[in-house]
Amino acid sequence: MPAAHNASPPEPRTVWLYLAGLGCRRGCSAHELRQLLEDSLQVRGLSSADLHALASLDGKLNEPGLETLAEQLGLALHGVALERLQGYESRLTDLSEATLRATGCAGVAEASALAVAEALGAPSAELLITKQRSANATFALARTKFLPTSENA
Repeated sequence: MPAAHNASPPEPRTVWLYLAGLGCRRGCSAHELRQLLEDSLQVRGLSSADLHALASLDGKLNEPGLETLAEQLGLALHGVALERLQGYESRLTDLSEATLRATGCAGVAEASALAVAEALGAPSAELLITKQRSANATFALARTKFLPTSENA
């Protein structure tokens, strides 16, 4: 009979969720959004295939560029209420007066990425890529640990 051993089970591997936050001017194209997203991810050795979802201010969800990008990538597009985004302003790396005047929030991309990351995973999301800009769009990437529950395990 083999000897019993008291080896502890292996530590579970950390699974990260990557959430892309996007802000854009009205009429911004899916092409411009995708170029900004892909270029920003590539610098960190990531691609759109690593993303779990997209996020933006809920008032932007009807923007054709955002809708088309989500469809192209096969990702959910989560909207975040303005009041919730405002709660993240102390964690933003780049406050924008123009964005604050236009939307009521000083940073849509970073705040929406953090808000959705914390809603879908651990409550301690971090910005992995701070706000990046193109002519008409902003992008930020948050990551959080996936927390298995009885519903998603």
